[in-house]
Amino acid sequence: MAPSYSTKSPTGSIYKHDAELDASVGKDGIDYTRVNLLRNTSVAKLYEDALRYEPGTSISSAGALVTSSGKKTGRSPKDKRIVDEETTSEDIWWGPVNTKLSEHAFLINHERAVDYLNTRERLYVFDGFAGWDPKYRLKIRVVCARAYHSLFMHNMLIRPTAEELKNYGEPDFTILNAGAFPANRYTTGMTSATSVSINFKLRQMVILGTEYAGEMKKGVFTIMHYLMPKAGVLSLHSSANQGPAGDTSLFFGLSGTGKTTLSADPARALIGDDEHVWTDTGVFNIEGGCYAKTIDLSAEKEPEIFGAIRFGSVLENVVFDEDTRVVDYTDKSLTENTRCAYPIEYIPNALLPCIGAHPKNIIMLTCDAFGVLPPVSKLTSAQAMYHFISGYTAKIAGTEEGVTEPEATFSACFGQPFLVLHPTQYATMLADKIHEHKANVWLINTGWNGGAYGTGKRIALKYSRAIIDAIHNGELATAEYETYPIFGLDIPKAVTGVPSEVLNPATAWQGTAEEFNGTVAKLAKLFNENFAKYQDQATEDVIAVGPKL
Repeated sequence: MAPSYSTKSPTGSIYKHDAELDASVGKDGIDYTRVNLLRNTSVAKLYEDALRYEPGTSISSAGALVTSSGKKTGRSPKDKRIVDEETTSEDIWWGPVNTKLSEHAFLINHERAVDYLNTRERLYVFDGFAGWDPKYRLKIRVVCARAYHSLFMHNMLIRPTAEELKNYGEPDFTILNAGAFPANRYTTGMTSATSVSINFKLRQMVILGTEYAGEMKKGVFTIMHYLMPKAGVLSLHSSANQGPAGDTSLFFGLSGTGKTTLSADPARALIGDDEHVWTDTGVFNIEGGCYAKTIDLSAEKEPEIFGAIRFGSVLENVVFDEDTRVVDYTDKSLTENTRCAYPIEYIPNALLPCIGAHPKNIIMLTCDAFGVLPPVSKLTSAQAMYHFISGYTAKIAGTEEGVTEPEATFSACFGQPFLVLHPTQYATMLADKIHEHKANVWLINTGWNGGAYGTGKRIALKYSRAIIDAIHNGELATAEYETYPIFGLDIPKAVTGVPSEVLNPATAWQGTAEEFNGTVAKLAKLFNENFAKYQDQATEDVIAVGPKL
């Protein structure tokens, strides 16, 4: 390997000039001969640069870097594109999730990003890994112009050791983040000034027109969601933890269902909070960190997450006191999507390396704002596939403009925006794993009980935790069950720590029987209408377990 050497910049700072990076010139278009290039630089240096060069950046009273993602405070799924090229086109689930982009249009965006990055005064390169299992991990290179973005990916990717970095070689995938520079809206295939595009043939991802860091995180997951099943292993949008006896649990759930909160259990070791792969030997975390929502965060309710917000963590779009620098986690004035990215080792009970045994329990979380799904149900294998493909939760009134009553949301495989293959391919692989390893599958409603949103009450977090405990200690595996009509779900008659009247939505309902039956029928109809999109590729046993009106 050629030696590295250092060059002084005009400001007197010393930057490493890496000969290994020089060898990459021409592959991704970035001019790595620049003297003001920082590769895998220290957290302290990234803090300094973010505070010096990026307006709106501060340090919180807890020591976290507080920053702004600009106009975009969330992902832009309508601007995501996958390049239509001959090596992958027949595999991809084209449609509303995966929109085609021509190879020519991608190259235009790529050139635009390269031109922007090559004219910056500072460039940051972070070389890390996606996947804790060395057999399946990918080398991911991130090139960006903001210290905030580099620190974010330093937290979210797996950080290489000094020896691993020295022998890193060529990346398997490169992310060019030129998010401060817009896409050309007249480029064929563009619908706005924002573009997030992935080219599997060139192994590159290009970001234009959005500085929201979550695009990089979910871009890596999208890449893994294609490449891992092609390698014969199952990628999953889930959190995972492990009990003292070595039993692993997977948690599926969309935003707001409690996936991060319920998997951060002080009695169990955290494998990861969002993205995993199930192999022939067990499960491994894709990421090196966690990306937690912080709205209404408190030390009392979520002590592990609250304690992880310290030096090295990145707080996005939060409001804080100008004098004390204390963050107000209840303030939603900038966005409801306030978040923090931190290394997984900031969680005291993190399992390192983040690799666990085959799952014993699979928990599918939903926040049912209609108030008619049971707090817990035990699923058959066919029901597990049905609810996995459905990926149901509900938006509540007031969270989005125009939402005045509960609104059903279905996200296939509990992560539809990141799927690359057809949902039934992931569901079939999951069913095979469940069958092979005899895992128990549970559907847990963390939403409303006693009535819909506005009349009923949100199921208490302590009840949801008690249900999870009853799953883990084996109580629910031997419980007595009754069948819940229409949805055909088996619900337990008793759970330690949970009032019996809460367990059955029919007995918990505070309104009239007519209102209850009408609400159940309404939700069942929505389930059936959604699943109709997948029936042509679903098996008869899976179709048969849908709600029956």
